Amino acid sequence: MHRVDLTPDGLVAGIKDLATLPEVALRIAQLAEDPGTSAADIGREISKDPALTSRVLRVANSPAFGHLGKIATISRAITVLGIRQVRDLSVGITAVRTFEGIGNGLVTMESFWRQNVLCAVAAGHIAAHRGGRHAAESPFIAGLLHDIGQLVIYHRAPELGRRALLMWVDAIDDRDLSDCEREVMGFDHCAVGVALARQWHLPRSLQECIEFHHEPERAREFPIDVAAVHVANSVAVLAEIASGNLADAPPISEAALLLLGMDRNDMPRILEETMKSAPELLSLLGADDAPLAPPVVERIA
Repeated sequence: MHRVDLTPDGLVAGIKDLATLPEVALRIAQLAEDPGTSAADIGREISKDPALTSRVLRVANSPAFGHLGKIATISRAITVLGIRQVRDLSVGITAVRTFEGIGNGLVTMESFWRQNVLCAVAAGHIAAHRGGRHAAESPFIAGLLHDIGQLVIYHRAPELGRRALLMWVDAIDDRDLSDCEREVMGFDHCAVGVALARQWHLPRSLQECIEFHHEPERAREFPIDVAAVHVANSVAVLAEIASGNLADAPPISEAALLLLGMDRNDMPRILEETMKSAPELLSLLGADDAPLAPPVVERIA
């Protein structure tokens, strides 16, 4: 067995040959950063991958984006959603496909992506709640990829990942998984995730969401984006367990809610919207291993 360089960059370097974004995704990302790029340029690049084209259109027409059945072509998707949103959608979907063949003994791909799709949907609804008030640029993709570092850990350092998971499950206090990972390894999945995001040349806004979604107060360049994913992460946990009690979810930063122009009374509506629009996306992204139960929302505590 090869020795693992137990640092975020070391883990990512070791997975490089297995989890490298296909050329089409990298090319799309590069084109989107070029001011001279047209919608037709992006459309041609995406169209080189028929499977990606199909999935982008299906997701773009899902309830999460509010354009049911109105987007028939990639060029139309770019017109409606914008170049950057379609870029990030393409890269996010490709990332899901990239990890499909990488096994690990700790979580199934279905369960992992299920939680992340729920976060993505919730982040989209939170951004919609903000409307034009400096809404996050790519909330759906930020939510989809926010825990990507966990997959790297589970593949490259499974025993340490297992130890951190068990420590978290057995904890009698409110410690989160990141705390346990840092105790076991000296760093957490957020640090590993942002190392992978840098290797993939993802936009800085996505990098910051991945790095700071458990510590939104540390965000400097894109604090609203990070706050949206931070809150969405807790909503996703509630959606997964069908609970409307915030005490059942990771604690939400009051500062993040304030930054988003929200408070705890907004959570039932965000949770309800997430539960309504998530099932189709769970199916589209291969994460529908179990149906979502209706949430029990008697109160928000």
